[in-house]
Amino acid sequence: MKKYFSQMRVFTFLTILLFGTACNGPVKKDLPKEEISESLSAAHPKLIKTIGSPKYGNVQSALQDKAGNLWFGTTENGLYKYDGKSFTQFLVSDGLNSNNINAILEDKDGKIWIGTPAGVCLYDGKTFAKIQIPLRKNLPPNKFRKTQEVFSIMQDKSGKLWFATINGVYIYDGKSFTPFIINEGGVGYMSSNNNVEYILEDKAGNIWFGGRGNKGVFRYDGKSITNLKPNGDNWAWPALQDKNGNIWFSNWSGAYRYDGKSFTSFTKSDGLLSDSVMRIIEDKNGNIWFGGGGGICRYDGKAFTCFTTKDGLINNGVWAILEDKTGSIWMGTRETGLSLYDGKTFINYSEFKH
Repeated sequence: MKKYFSQMRVFTFLTILLFGTACNGPVKKDLPKEEISESLSAAHPKLIKTIGSPKYGNVQSALQDKAGNLWFGTTENGLYKYDGKSFTQFLVSDGLNSNNINAILEDKDGKIWIGTPAGVCLYDGKTFAKIQIPLRKNLPPNKFRKTQEVFSIMQDKSGKLWFATINGVYIYDGKSFTPFIINEGGVGYMSSNNNVEYILEDKAGNIWFGGRGNKGVFRYDGKSITNLKPNGDNWAWPALQDKNGNIWFSNWSGAYRYDGKSFTSFTKSDGLLSDSVMRIIEDKNGNIWFGGGGGICRYDGKAFTCFTTKDGLINNGVWAILEDKTGSIWMGTRETGLSLYDGKTFINYSEFKH
């Protein structure tokens, strides 16, 4: 009998080593990384993609609100809210004006602003309201694409909202929209009218603008606009200002750091996985994270540490990066993928279901 129980204990022990536990218990260290990721994520809820094909679409925008909820915007599959226990999906049938979500922002009052190809939606916690941005007078019709595309939304220190749209930049003061012309003669991405895609306010109150189709980047100091050209490149997206005061930009030729006097470029030859950089964030420890076509890289000021699907990342095309309040890094990717990196392991938080 003792021999029987001894054999059972050995069998149970081996089973745990091979398969892990349903509650994220210990996992044998020499398991393949893919199996570790799957066993760790087994007990977690997932962002379920139900619209479109498995290979198409991105998780391309992310936000953590004041209450701690995580929001993820996708192409095709609308908007997801994750409260730490389950995902809630919002679609056109729930009041959105589009299932393609470009931008998500929580304003100082706790309302969620959503930018889409159809314009702007405002979520007050209960319902979605469609907000119409009136186009500036004498604006010629867009020759390239007839949409109301909103690429990004930014709220400045004074509380005003800035919208980067296919038909230019607009400022909302809580009552009305005012157009803000960056470069009268320039053209923009998908637009014969001038437009930018991303807007950033730095600590000094300068507003930075950048987008494909415009030459260089633009800085507005409250009085005048200055055009700067990172290493002669035609365009760049302003991403963030780090703890040291540097402004970071991204584009398809790498990333750029501006110290107030000159630009320093970072490319694949410097340690990035790809020259195509889509997103840049700074974490609480001062590390800079770069998401792009080849995976995700962390820069500590001296060297790059990079991660790909070989390390457990769900997809190498990274379109969104978010650090949550616990310090974990969330990555939205192509094929509507969502990964969590807790500092040690990648955990899959998405899957496809017909």
